[in-house]
Amino acid sequence: MSRAPKRLTTTSHALLGLLALQPWSTYELAAQMDRGLNMFWPRARSNVFEEPKKLVALGLAKASKEPVGRRFRTVYTITPKGRRALAGWLKRPGQGPALEWEQLVQVFFADGGTKRDLLATLREVVSWSDGQKRFHRQRARNYLDGEGPFPKRRQIQALVGVFLADFAAMVGDWAEGAIAVAEHWPEDILDAEPDRETFERIAELGYTGHQRATAHSRRSG
Repeated sequence: MSRAPKRLTTTSHALLGLLALQPWSTYELAAQMDRGLNMFWPRARSNVFEEPKKLVALGLAKASKEPVGRRFRTVYTITPKGRRALAGWLKRPGQGPALEWEQLVQVFFADGGTKRDLLATLREVVSWSDGQKRFHRQRARNYLDGEGPFPKRRQIQALVGVFLADFAAMVGDWAEGAIAVAEHWPEDILDAEPDRETFERIAELGYTGHQRATAHSRRSG
């Protein structure tokens, strides 16, 4: 007796969203995950080869064989039931963001290493931010030149794109500000003086890493 398919997850609905655009093979779905969704839903990539089978078992998608040279590939297409499931999911409020970031964990436990380790991690964060900003600039130029995929969805791409671009810039600003602070710390990180001003500004909820770096530079100048 076969097991009943598990309940739909966010990854399930993400795949339904992609299938609502057009039919895809599992490899094409994986490529789409890598191209876009991986930036804010990375777990989807590891499940993409099994999820379509679950959608078929639930009647939310159908599978068909297409010839590719001498071989065949399986292509998945959303069903009317799948479209209704996607629409129903979009009506429900989703969960808020959950940050998953190894470098920030390393910063959080920086006192277990050296000041040099901390600065190296922060510089890697700046490098990541720079790479992401280049990526988003190029993607935006592609859409402006009429080369982006699914041009009818440009308004949605812009809505998500501006968040991802702003997030990358914010992370870079924070890291640069953190570097400006940590460079003035003693070698034993725990000997650094607590920064009451930063806590006061955080309490006001109106402070950025760039502002922190500027304020520190003024005090050090």
